[in-house]
Amino acid sequence: MAFSGRHRHASRKGRLVAAYGLVLGLIGAGALLSLGAFEGKAPRLVDEAVAASPDVDDPLPPVLVLPRRLPPSGFRLLAPDVKADLVETTDDGLRLPRIGSTGWLPWIANARRFDPAGPPGRIGLLVINVGGNEEETRRVVEELPGEVSLAFLPGTPDLAWWLARAREYGHESYLMLPADDLGPSERGVRPIEAAIDPAENLRRLRQTMARGEGYVGLVLASPSNAAKSEQTMRPLLQEIAGRGVAVVEINAESDGTLVQKLAMEYGTAYARNTGVLDYKLGRGDVADRLDQLETWVAEGSAGQAPRHAFGVVQPDADAIGAILAWYERRARPGAASFVPVMGHFECRAACMARIKAQPEQLRP
Repeated sequence: MAFSGRHRHASRKGRLVAAYGLVLGLIGAGALLSLGAFEGKAPRLVDEAVAASPDVDDPLPPVLVLPRRLPPSGFRLLAPDVKADLVETTDDGLRLPRIGSTGWLPWIANARRFDPAGPPGRIGLLVINVGGNEEETRRVVEELPGEVSLAFLPGTPDLAWWLARAREYGHESYLMLPADDLGPSERGVRPIEAAIDPAENLRRLRQTMARGEGYVGLVLASPSNAAKSEQTMRPLLQEIAGRGVAVVEINAESDGTLVQKLAMEYGTAYARNTGVLDYKLGRGDVADRLDQLETWVAEGSAGQAPRHAFGVVQPDADAIGAILAWYERRARPGAASFVPVMGHFECRAACMARIKAQPEQLRP
């Protein structure tokens, strides 16, 4: 009888512990939901929850496991049929981005939104060549602020999973477009080359674009031989623009470039970086250069067009730490808005004409 009493006591105790755990889990879930609307399902709060049951003696209470950083809501919640309409399956089985039947452009539909009411000067940050190292990729996706945009290597293992993961954590995503022999070697991805037939380059472009879905645009490291050749780039920019995808060019030239000219002609969004922030011969670290970039943007003269600039950085441990330190330093809003690369696009006459076909896209 004594054993039976202890047994009933232990059972009651177990049920109480489980109940407290359940209450804590609900409190945690309520707190997460109150901090922002999530796209899709909210993050799981427990690995395995053991329900209180009179048939289970002393069940372990659920463990409240919170993510490193709460994924913010920053993307348009498009209906499933609208999202499906932005993908085309070709005869050879490639899934490629396309302009929706109602006029939606993938570079707008997949971009992270930002508040246009902030300071008019804008600063941004693009981490390129993401996906070469799993631990660095995890840190970039899960630890960096959502305003940081990410450009993945198309040969990244489990690329579709990482693109979805990046979106959960608030990052808008891009794909690197390999050209010539620039950049890190790719897994099974052939680069665009100036010396080969344009039809083969177009085939390689489509294979790269089909590696993932939900990205904003393609990032081209310039100046490469391919980027300087109009015969090479014209059919590629026509294809990119025709599919409603944006172009980001890594090029420090102060004058206009061939890629910029073609993007304007074909009516797609274009952006070019201000500098490579982890360039080893420069002065200071990434955080210092972000400070300098922000200072320059904030110093825009009254009566002039607001300044905007974004820097580029590689996904190594030093750069990740420097970005986090800089972001913590500017915890309160500064003199410039920190926005994704979307906030730095040029969209000239032909580009704006395409957007006006779908006015909903013009809403912030």
